[in-house]
Amino acid sequence: MISVEPAKASKLRSYQLFIDGKWVDAQSGKTFTTPNPATGEPLAVVAEADKADIDNAVAAARRAFEGPWSKMSARDRGRLLFKLSQMIEAHTQELAELETADNGKPIREATLIDLPQVVETFEYYAGFATKIEGETIPVPGPMFNYTLREPVGVCGQIIPWNFPLLMAAWKLAPALAAGNTCVLKPAEQTPVTAMELARLTQEAGFPDGVVNIVPGYGETAGAALAAHPGVDKIAFTGSTEVGKLIAHAAADHLTKVSLELGGKAPNIVFADADIEQAVNGAMMGIFFNQGQVCCAGSRLFLADRIKDKFLDRFREKARTLAVGDPMQPSTQMGPQVSEEQLTRIKG
Repeated sequence: MISVEPAKASKLRSYQLFIDGKWVDAQSGKTFTTPNPATGEPLAVVAEADKADIDNAVAAARRAFEGPWSKMSARDRGRLLFKLSQMIEAHTQELAELETADNGKPIREATLIDLPQVVETFEYYAGFATKIEGETIPVPGPMFNYTLREPVGVCGQIIPWNFPLLMAAWKLAPALAAGNTCVLKPAEQTPVTAMELARLTQEAGFPDGVVNIVPGYGETAGAALAAHPGVDKIAFTGSTEVGKLIAHAAADHLTKVSLELGGKAPNIVFADADIEQAVNGAMMGIFFNQGQVCCAGSRLFLADRIKDKFLDRFREKARTLAVGDPMQPSTQMGPQVSEEQLTRIKG
């Protein structure tokens, strides 16, 4: 594999919590540092939320839900989401560079895949806001029977580190389009772009408390959010082990839960396959985003007749991958997101 030395990190950034439309320190005063995984140098110092901050964020989300957000028309919610999508698109390069600096993914993936999909997600749900409809149901007798779709309320959202900004978009956009308010906890390994997204929601004109972003650790901030009685829905993307803990925590209050957990995804290659295309697909499946994908193609099932030919070609192409500084446009694979993740893979 081709190796390139990483460039030095830029100046240290600093972020507070974003609660009720305001930037505030954690009540404990605690902070944590998120490093650039390509260099190991500190990238940002971030306020560390715990239970007290989660309580404040949930209370702010409840006030916004019962206040200005519930009075806003679906059309106006959609307009805000579309405005946010345009602002993200205008800041594509800056956000892509921050995503790469915080996560380690190659800049060309952040620029050409992650950011366009973030923009597309907010655009799509901007249009969806006015398409949420009920139904009329035929019943016997002179009765009028219909369904009315209503927002759930306050949504707690916990996202992983592999696609930080895109995961935030996938959680926030549909919830906001449907009229909910949100408390989002980004992964402690990659909080930076979520905090920049908070800034953009503020500039776009979202009412205070509609979007609250509270970085912190899973054992404290995440656990407090999952078990909070004021949260109406918890959405989590991450490991199966943590998903089980969240489901247990939410059960005490019968909180609605949606979980997207890890898995193993096999690639199946038959004897009549186009070997070159199949190898390219398998390469993308396992090496895209440094293999840090919930559905990474980490298993290969090959027909006996093509096994040796396939593996020879796969090895040949794998050796040509450019591994190194993720800020270089030629880099195809950057570092793992953290030392912990690297150690886990080596084990």
